[in-house]
Amino acid sequence: MSKTYDLIHSHHPIAGLAMKKVFPNTPLIQTLHSSYERELILNGAISEGGLEHQFLVSLYRELEHVSDRLMTVSQAFAEYVAPYILDPSNIGVIPNGFDEKRFKPVPHDNAVPQLVTVTRLVPAKGIDTLLKACAELKNRNHEYVLHIIGDGPSRADLENMAKQLGIYNETIFYGYTLHPEEFMPFFDIFVLPSRAEAFGSVFAEAALSCLALVGTNVGGIPEQIEDGVNGLLVSPGDEIALADALEKVISDPAYRYELSRSAWDKAKSLYSLTRVANELKKTYLQYPSGTKG
Repeated sequence: MSKTYDLIHSHHPIAGLAMKKVFPNTPLIQTLHSSYERELILNGAISEGGLEHQFLVSLYRELEHVSDRLMTVSQAFAEYVAPYILDPSNIGVIPNGFDEKRFKPVPHDNAVPQLVTVTRLVPAKGIDTLLKACAELKNRNHEYVLHIIGDGPSRADLENMAKQLGIYNETIFYGYTLHPEEFMPFFDIFVLPSRAEAFGSVFAEAALSCLALVGTNVGGIPEQIEDGVNGLLVSPGDEIALADALEKVISDPAYRYELSRSAWDKAKSLYSLTRVANELKKTYLQYPSGTKG
C-alpha cells in the first residue's frame, strides 16, 4: 500500500491491531474506551474466567505490544487494565471531549420533576435498579416522570417490570433517539445506576446540559461526580440508596440547582473539546513522525 500516515490513533482494539499490521512502521496510539468483557459478563453473555473472558483480556497485552502508547478515558479504567499488561506506568489518561456548542442549558420550571436516563437497555446499565428505586419513590408519595431514552435487548423485560411495579404510567420508553442532547436540557435530573462504566460520557453530556447528576460509584463515574458537590453517588444495585438520593434532589429544588451548576462548571472545565484536543496534540508531538503537517 503506497499511502502513508504520520501517526495512527485508534479507538477500537481490532482497528488498532489491523492498522499496525498494514502500517508496521507508523506510530500507533491506542485508546481503550470500555471493558467489553466486563459488560459481557454483567449482561450474561460470557462467564467470568471462561475462555471468552480469557481471550478478551489477552487483547490488552497484544495491544500493548503493538502500540507506541496505550491510552484510556479514566484513571479507574487504567487501573482496571493494569493487571493485564506489562508496564501499567505507560498508560496515559485523557477523558472524552465534548463540543460545548452542542449543549445549551435552558431555563425551565417543571411542576413535576423530570428524571431522564440515556443508555443502552442491557443489564450492565442497571435500569432494573432504577425502576425499583422509582417504585420506592412512588410509595413515598413523590411525583415524578421517568424518561428512558435508548433501546436494547432488555427493553421488553424492563417495560414488563415497570408494569409489575405499578410505575408504567410514570415511565416513558422512547427507544433509540438520534440527538437526545437537543431536548435533554428540558429535564431536571439525569440518573444512570450503571454496574460498570469506563468513563460514562452521558454524565458529562448531562452536566453540560445543566442537569443534576445521580450515578453509581463504579469505574470512571466518581472521577466525574464528587458525591454531594456536583452530583450524588450510590452503590450499584442498591435501589433504596438510589431512591434516597433521588428523593434529595426531587424534594429540594435549590439543592438540585446547586449540584447542576457545579456539574456544569466542572464539565466545561475538564471535558471541553478544546482542552481534550490540546492534550491529544501534546501526546501526538511526542512521536517524531506525528509532528508533520
